[in-house]
Amino acid sequence: MRFGIFYEHQLPRPWTPGLEQKLFQDALSQVELADKLGFDNVWEVEHHFLEEYSHSSAPEVFLAACSQRTKQIRLGHGIVLMPPGYNHPARVAERIATLDLVSNGRVEFGTGESSAWAELGGYGVPVESKRPAWREAVEQCANILAMDPYPGFEGQYFSMPARNAVPKPVQKPHPPLWVACSNRETIKLAARLGIGALTFAFVDPAEATQWVEDYYRIFKEECVPIGHAVNPNICMVSSFGIHQDAEEARRRFQEGFRFFQFALGWHYGFGEQVPGRTSIWDLFQKAQGAMAAGAPGAGGIAGAAEGGIGNPDQVREHIRKFEACGVDQVAFIQQAGRNQHDHICEALSLFATDVMGEFKQREAARVAKKAEALAPYVEAAFKRKEWMKPLADDEIPTVVALGRQVAETGGGPPPANPAQAQRAARNVAWREALEKAGE
Repeated sequence: MRFGIFYEHQLPRPWTPGLEQKLFQDALSQVELADKLGFDNVWEVEHHFLEEYSHSSAPEVFLAACSQRTKQIRLGHGIVLMPPGYNHPARVAERIATLDLVSNGRVEFGTGESSAWAELGGYGVPVESKRPAWREAVEQCANILAMDPYPGFEGQYFSMPARNAVPKPVQKPHPPLWVACSNRETIKLAARLGIGALTFAFVDPAEATQWVEDYYRIFKEECVPIGHAVNPNICMVSSFGIHQDAEEARRRFQEGFRFFQFALGWHYGFGEQVPGRTSIWDLFQKAQGAMAAGAPGAGGIAGAAEGGIGNPDQVREHIRKFEACGVDQVAFIQQAGRNQHDHICEALSLFATDVMGEFKQREAARVAKKAEALAPYVEAAFKRKEWMKPLADDEIPTVVALGRQVAETGGGPPPANPAQAQRAARNVAWREALEKAGE
């Protein structure tokens, strides 16, 4: 079993000066600590306009900062929003490759399509086309990362001419691909495409077993890789909060996790947000009684979903159940609601010293056994894939500099100043020298 920490960068109202800055600085310190403690991954979301629930609109910046404060922990986009209305696939490829370079090859490339109207509507991404747009963008982004040059593409949601995107990532052909899964159907899609499943549904171990069985059965039977490499892995997000006294663990972390669930439901399910004015924290405080009692509409917040909050023995048993299901990684929601920075650091340290060890001891053997078992299915999957045809050297189109195009067509305004005139003359001289050298 591998372990990750998961960030939305939640910030309940009221917002006092300096609070966002403290939120991010505390998170960087937590990631640095997690790296030293032996955690495997940090996962960082991309969301836009989801006030209080997620202030993480530029994960590439946060993860780049993490890369310079850590040595071993892998840096997971959990996720990049891939419909081109959010991010151009070539720009995503450039950012992923650059992060992989500055981190010495530690990137996990999680992807997703978004299902919050605040961000879909804010960026003008049509709801009805977000799934096919995601799929087209992910496939082409993988091609852009892996191919030299990228042959170009004319699609339904994304088009660009042949270009060679630089830099290229450390991890070849590209960092491991993942997709966010909030239901069983998406996890089946992940298996069919040969990518890791980041599951953001809080399911009990019995249901998790069915998800895992579905994923690996479909991977073996139907996988056609969307990328140039497969990543058969399942990561499940879990509540988290550990203390030697179980009651103290609940006191420190239960409210934060319940706010996480409430704010998630607010932005994605039942809320009516007035931008810049609605206080989700105040609404949550009013609703807590019903939520604690497990009332209808409470979102399943009480009970099994809080299995990651307790003393070391309770949390250990919680993890063992996921391990028994065949889950590859558990990512903890430790930064939620108003959870305190020092409590989070104490919990991460206690988990590392009292719980993590037994699972780490079994990990290398588990990974090796799994890789051996899946090897023939991976080979079969790639035989089913239709690869993008690379360009032969004589097929690569020439990109003529704009200045030369203007000069040769006689179009465009004259140079605005002497310096521009000098550059134009120099460009002509260089071009003539190159043409003469080629004769």
